[in-house]
Amino acid sequence: MAEKLAPGKRHTFFHGSQKVFEWDQTLDEVNMYINLPTGVPTKLFYCKIQSKHVEVGIKGNPPYMNHDLSSPVKTDSSFWTIEDDILHITLQKRDKGQTWSSPIEGQGQLDPYAADLEQKRLMLQRFQEENPGFDFSQAQFSGNCPDPRTFMGGIRSD
Repeated sequence: MAEKLAPGKRHTFFHGSQKVFEWDQTLDEVNMYINLPTGVPTKLFYCKIQSKHVEVGIKGNPPYMNHDLSSPVKTDSSFWTIEDDILHITLQKRDKGQTWSSPIEGQGQLDPYAADLEQKRLMLQRFQEENPGFDFSQAQFSGNCPDPRTFMGGIRSD
C-alpha cells in the first residue's frame, strides 16, 4: 500500500533549455537524478555531500553542480550511485516529513500548487506509515493540508 503513495513523477529543473536534474522526495529522503555525459568513464565522476551543500563533477574539471541544499541532510546516511548513465543522489532529510520545494536553494522551486500537492502526498505517506493496516492511497484533503512534521504532535519516532 505504501508504494501507492510513492512519488508519482519526478520534478525537473531546467537551466534555460538544458535539463540539469530531476528529483522526487519521500518522508525520509530527497532523490536527485542527473543524466551523465556519454563517453566519460564512470570512475571519473564524483559527488560530495555535506550537511547543506552538494557538489557533483568530473575529476580534474570545474564542478557541474556546486550548490547549497535547501535544507540540511544527514550526511552519514546520504549517498550516491551511478547506474545506466544516471547519477542518483539520495539525500537523507535531517527533518523527516519536511516538504522540500527544491533540493537546491533558490533553484527550480515548485510552484505553490505543486508544493501543496507534495505536502498532501507526504502527509498521506505519514498516515500510511503510522497506520500500516489502512490504505490511504485514495484519500484526499479538502482545503489546506497540515505540515506532516507537526500535525497531531509530530512524526512518531518508534
